[in-house]
Amino acid sequence: MKGLKKQYPSSGKVFSSKYKSLIMNDNFIERIIKSDRRAVARAITIVENNNSSTAELIKTLYPETGKAYRIGITGPPGAGKSTITNQLTKYFRTSGKKIGIIAVDPTSPFTGGALLGDRVRMAEIGTDPGVFIRSMATRGSLGGLSKKAVDAADVLDAAGYEIIIFETVGVGQSELDIANAADTTIVTLVPESGDSIQAMKAGLMEIADFFVLNKSDRPGSEQAIAALKTILMMKKTHSDEWFPEIVKSIASENKGIEEIAAAIWKHRDYLYKKDLFLKRRENHIKSRIKEIVENKIKEELWINSENAFDNAIRKVVLGSISPYHLADEILSSFRNN
Repeated sequence: MKGLKKQYPSSGKVFSSKYKSLIMNDNFIERIIKSDRRAVARAITIVENNNSSTAELIKTLYPETGKAYRIGITGPPGAGKSTITNQLTKYFRTSGKKIGIIAVDPTSPFTGGALLGDRVRMAEIGTDPGVFIRSMATRGSLGGLSKKAVDAADVLDAAGYEIIIFETVGVGQSELDIANAADTTIVTLVPESGDSIQAMKAGLMEIADFFVLNKSDRPGSEQAIAALKTILMMKKTHSDEWFPEIVKSIASENKGIEEIAAAIWKHRDYLYKKDLFLKRRENHIKSRIKEIVENKIKEELWINSENAFDNAIRKVVLGSISPYHLADEILSSFRNN
């Protein structure tokens, strides 16, 4: 670990001195890599709270990442995502795999933090030393997956967790960014979803690598499966392309969990067989880099343009210039600088 600081030097930006000495401390990085729970928890706190320090941390840890398989579990509210995550984790633990769970909760309107609902529901596995659970707030991310969740997954990956599960807040069609974070994306539905499946086509339907119909003992399950199959058949264009299957489960009774795990590995094997695994990860990283660059540009744009913006805004209010005029002026000034 001694060469890390030379190999991955500081970006030169000013960042919190509170975290700088900690991040650049080889012992701290080594503790993360050795799965020290306190160090991992501290690292994820840095990810959540400090952008510039996050960059330093991820730069240092990134050579240790890439080994974990990332699973996304999403779907509408009340579909049983947390129960499935809980049962899947217990199933994976029987084979000795270390599991990291990032449960993305709605942001508290009072503190800006996660509401911790998923942590409460997963108390059963929370004491397992081979499981690390972290609730994170969406913090305004429309896709339901916190922007910081992917950075947190890198921390867990570097810490040796072999499977990382994103369990996201159920917000319907806008929950698409999980597809840019997970190797396999599971969309969880319930029989009552049958009437709204048609409306989901442009959202959740598009990102599923396979579906789980949870609470399948309820009335309407067969109709929901039939509706799903009809839509999936309409979408299929090539005979050898991946065709999302539908797995029935009653997660509260631990039924169908083994079948869900089998479907995950079946999809993983397909990605490797068709040489799509690395391509999928390349696309994910491409989207992530674009987002990082866009955020950095926005940050620098407004730092440099705030005074001009404040001085000219009254002209827009009075109608002397249009919002487009001011926007062009701000961009022109930014380019010149």
